[in-house]
Amino acid sequence: MTSKLPHAVVLDGHTTNPGDNPWAPLEALTQLTVYDRTPVGEIAARAADAEIVLTNKTPLSAETLAALPRLRLIAVLATGYNIIDTAAAKARGIVVVNVPTYSTESVAQHTFALLLELCQWSGEHSRRVHAGEWQRCPDFSFWVQPLGELSGKVLGIAGYGRIGRRVATIAAAFGMKVQFFSRHKQKEGAEGGGFVDWAEWRATSDILSLHCALTAENQGMMNAEAFAQMKRGAFLINTSRGPLVDEAALREALESGQVGGAGLDVLSQEPPCENPLIGAPRCIITPHIGWATLPARHRLMATTCENVSAFLRGHPQNVVG
Repeated sequence: MTSKLPHAVVLDGHTTNPGDNPWAPLEALTQLTVYDRTPVGEIAARAADAEIVLTNKTPLSAETLAALPRLRLIAVLATGYNIIDTAAAKARGIVVVNVPTYSTESVAQHTFALLLELCQWSGEHSRRVHAGEWQRCPDFSFWVQPLGELSGKVLGIAGYGRIGRRVATIAAAFGMKVQFFSRHKQKEGAEGGGFVDWAEWRATSDILSLHCALTAENQGMMNAEAFAQMKRGAFLINTSRGPLVDEAALREALESGQVGGAGLDVLSQEPPCENPLIGAPRCIITPHIGWATLPARHRLMATTCENVSAFLRGHPQNVVG
């Protein structure tokens, strides 16, 4: 490694590479320093000499960017880039890039892991077998929740991006009917279903699955009013962004039975602190792992290296903001 290589700093590398997804490709391109986690107050000191900063969830505000005079590239180790003040970056001539497609298959798969658990409660039944309940049961079979099947159910998908369309394809294999709601109303080429308006989407779907980006317009879109207008007993799945859901309202809807079950991989605060959904009935919560399969993280690393390499060649790719 020579001094001619640009200095790059990874601010929060642990989730991308907890030990099974080496940084070697980036080390070949840069003088790389990796931190597992970086408190906001330490960003400026750790990245003071960096020309390239890589971040997943560590925020880069206008104030922080002003303290990094050598910075020329921010490579987001994710698809979402709302943690970056992109306007401030643009004003300072800093390029921001992301990784747009690495997690499509994994998040779509996790969507159905949550949905199937709500239908079968396989994990709960397994825990009860290991606790001895089947052994003590007078019958050959028992269940602790009503069991359901997906065939014939209406899956309402919010958002018409890559993940939403992939979920629709999988749903068709289960014999489900698919309908989309999208504020952008992209009505061309929907796989396995068509578009409906907001009111019809809520009222006629047996399962609502959120796959839209978080914006000021849709924050809290699933609120008390939305839950009241759903089919009684319908399911809610959220593998997108936690703030799309009014969590206190969802808890009330679960307790009343208006919402039959919820499968969530994201919450409004991560890790959660006194979240109203912790302990809620028929509520499955996973710790934001839909993106985190090893194949997806390998793709994330590969595309990040391509992003850095393209920038160094003078032809940035996957530029956002």
